[in-house]
Amino acid sequence: MSLIKQLWLTILLLLLLAFGGSLMIGLTSLKQYTEQEMRIKNADNANALALSMSQLDKDPVTIELLLAAQFDTGHYRLVELRSPEGEVEIRRQANERLAEVPNWFVELVRFDIPAGEAVVQDGWQQYGTVILESHHSYAYHALWQNAQRLVAWFALAALISAALAWWIVHSIRRPLRAVIEQARDIGNRRFTTSEEPRTRELRQVVTAMNLLSATVRDMLGQESEKLDRLRRKLQQDEVSGADNRGHFLQQLERALDVDTGPGMGSLVMVRMARLSELNHRLGHQATNRLLAEVASALRQLANVYGGGQVGRLNGSDFALLLPGDDDLEALAKTLKAKLHPLTDGATAPIGLPMALIAFTHSDARSELLSALDGALARAEDDGDHAVAIASGAAHQSLFNNRDDWRRAIDTALGEGLYLGHYPVLDADAMPLHHESPSRLKIQGKWQPAGVFMPWISRLDMNVDFDLAVVRAALEQIDADGKPLGINLSHQAARDSRFLTDIKPLLKQYPQAAAKLWLELPESVAVHHLEGFRGLCRELQPFGCRLGLEHVGPEFSKLADLHDIGLAYLKIDASLVARIDEQPDQQAILRGMATLAHSLGVLVIAEGVTQDAEAEALFDLGLDGVTGPGVRTDTPGNEAE
Repeated sequence: MSLIKQLWLTILLLLLLAFGGSLMIGLTSLKQYTEQEMRIKNADNANALALSMSQLDKDPVTIELLLAAQFDTGHYRLVELRSPEGEVEIRRQANERLAEVPNWFVELVRFDIPAGEAVVQDGWQQYGTVILESHHSYAYHALWQNAQRLVAWFALAALISAALAWWIVHSIRRPLRAVIEQARDIGNRRFTTSEEPRTRELRQVVTAMNLLSATVRDMLGQESEKLDRLRRKLQQDEVSGADNRGHFLQQLERALDVDTGPGMGSLVMVRMARLSELNHRLGHQATNRLLAEVASALRQLANVYGGGQVGRLNGSDFALLLPGDDDLEALAKTLKAKLHPLTDGATAPIGLPMALIAFTHSDARSELLSALDGALARAEDDGDHAVAIASGAAHQSLFNNRDDWRRAIDTALGEGLYLGHYPVLDADAMPLHHESPSRLKIQGKWQPAGVFMPWISRLDMNVDFDLAVVRAALEQIDADGKPLGINLSHQAARDSRFLTDIKPLLKQYPQAAAKLWLELPESVAVHHLEGFRGLCRELQPFGCRLGLEHVGPEFSKLADLHDIGLAYLKIDASLVARIDEQPDQQAILRGMATLAHSLGVLVIAEGVTQDAEAEALFDLGLDGVTGPGVRTDTPGNEAE
């Protein structure tokens, strides 16, 4: 039995005891008082009647008239005259009138009142004995009315007490629920904090639990920072803070992927001309500061455009990757305005020639870099501030304008999506779920996401597309029962319409919703934390599992996500590549898995290409793997 029920039962028992005891004492006292008064009345009236009769002549008619007059003018149940021998000579008797008093009440409080007796004298001799009993009906009626008033008063007192008890219980229950919820969160390894209640005992418990959550959060933050420092050491250039060549080229390769990449974008290369001469004139430290300033300016541009990457390809060359943007003329103007002021006021001439090229998912990395390097060489020959736009391979767009793209996408969404199946396996080669990249049928062919996603973003149709993908996934899960993982856009955490419209879908397919894995880019949780927190809070009651993909650069922010109920993390492929040959990288992944597991979060590796990588990842404590090298032999589960 719950504490609240016990408290209510205690309050009810106390009220019943107070009511029953007070009613019993009140009725008993009133009954005793009434019996005493009636006993005195009977005795006084009998003595008065006997005295009157003793002074009269003992004419039988006169005596009878006096008794009749006394009986008629008073409220008597019995008036009787008996001879000295005990024989009844005259009797007047009336029945009790108890119409307004329940019989059960009369039986409960039945009066025990002796009759009044007095001796009638005839001179010096005894004439007889007068016996007199008053009517009890009015006493029962008075007692019944008093009992009703007592019950009414106690009913009112009970209502007031119940209202007061409800308020007290409610004031206790609210912080108690918060304590229970916080304890449940900590049990689920979600280290939340609660407002301290006014109740002293509960406040002590909440204070201790908040201290525990804060301690764990600080510990996670410290460990995350250590891992992030190690990751930066492996993936970033020490001088500029930009990604090193290997890591940047991995990011470029992922951007060119037809299923996971953005589909199109811009690639920029910036060269610090005559770096050896600058190093000699300005000094080592000043040159390093200049390199860091260039990298910082490029990172600012990457943040402005969203989702960009900055890398240092060699001592003098920087690269900037901007997914989704292909307006090279506008980008060139922005780069000039951002970078060229860095050369003003320098004691030595500083050259920052630049080259730009647009790319799509069909481009090869080597060809892009070769074309860009040639353009950069031409720009360097043209001057320190020259900008060259390289021409990549000719790409034929499916449509020429926005209206045609909108009509094509609307038509394709109306016909339905196709969801791919790429297994995510655990250490026992059992599927955790299937990654399901979406495809649309445009111009009679199933086109990968890299073809149409840039236009969906440009046409501001992300929310409509996300909802269509969710519906398709739920229908497929409902049909075959296999869990699916789908990707959502940034707008899912930023647009309230997505949250409003997805709830009816999840309610329509409650069993399928419990097998739906929803993942968003890591950057969403960093740059739109409150929106992502609200999305997690609203969708968790439906049983959905929410996770982050491409986790790595911002893993140090994991401590800020300890209370939102993440189900899983997918580690970026750049941390997974050749993991079986990278001891330092293994230390990073082992630490990331340990921290994530301390929060009850699954850790899945992306981009696994070889069995050796998968084996090493499972040895490091990861829960699942996915990528081109991950296959399952179970019929019906092959990657499509």
